[in-house]
Amino acid sequence: MRTVKWVVIGLLLVIIGIGVWGYAPDTDPAAMRAKYATVTSRFITLQPGLTIHVRDEGKRDGVPLVLIHGSNASLHTWEPWVARLGKERRIVSLDLPGHGLTGRHPGGVYDYPVFVDVVAGVMDRLGIQRAVIAGNSMGGGTAWMFALAHPDRTAALVLVDAAGAPEWQSRKAPIGFRLARMRGVRSLMKWIAPRSMFESSLETTLFDPAQVTPSMVDRYWDLNRYPGNREATMRRFALGHNNHPATSAQLAAIKAPTLILWGQEDNLIPVASARWFQQAMPGSRLISYPRVGHVPMEEVADQSAADVAAFLTETHVN
Repeated sequence: MRTVKWVVIGLLLVIIGIGVWGYAPDTDPAAMRAKYATVTSRFITLQPGLTIHVRDEGKRDGVPLVLIHGSNASLHTWEPWVARLGKERRIVSLDLPGHGLTGRHPGGVYDYPVFVDVVAGVMDRLGIQRAVIAGNSMGGGTAWMFALAHPDRTAALVLVDAAGAPEWQSRKAPIGFRLARMRGVRSLMKWIAPRSMFESSLETTLFDPAQVTPSMVDRYWDLNRYPGNREATMRRFALGHNNHPATSAQLAAIKAPTLILWGQEDNLIPVASARWFQQAMPGSRLISYPRVGHVPMEEVADQSAADVAAFLTETHVN
């Protein structure tokens, strides 16, 4: 009995220690909007309980570029491209449900069909009939699914380390993703979210850890604790990491000009997936970047933005 008693006491001390180390409550929505929204931010209500944070920026002429972020990221990941491409093109970026300053979806559903509908709804509200659709990681999966669902609205497609290739395995998934995939641990992430976990995850996501700045870590830590976002993460990861894999037949049906960009050192979605997308999409163009990880638009902003600009010029998407 004495042994059992000390085991119980030990477990309680461990639980208390974990709580003291990593307990992090939700952030305050008003404070987060004040900190992370900008003068170009708009909050568009698509339905009761669903208000999407959107930035509509850049030159108003020509075919707009719609940018879709990846899992547990936000529209901020596209700021380097907005700064470089906005002089020549209208650029729309958005926080998907369960991310950034958008927060929870009223139906509690956070899958690709919902994300595709949100992108279409934002375009409708902004009066955009046709656009270049670009996405990174989960946003890349949303992008090619949007192209399938709305071929007439897809002027071109840009896939950046996109999700959806079948049977891929992460080389080294960020610790936050690994924990979110563990059923027994996932529920704890609603309350336990140490800043150090986000720092470690970002250092795994980017090839060069020196590019992970304190302000970047703060932003991910803050926004992932925006009300509803942690619950959304748990629901999404409960579906599995590749719950809507593409097929070659599906992708071959996409007729829009397609550019595939990939970091050769991507730990999350290996560069072999880039080659699979290229083979599945006849006529697509693949550019891979050495010494680059999962987010080329941030890691090699100048080169990746220039490659997008050149591709759109070559394919006459103006």
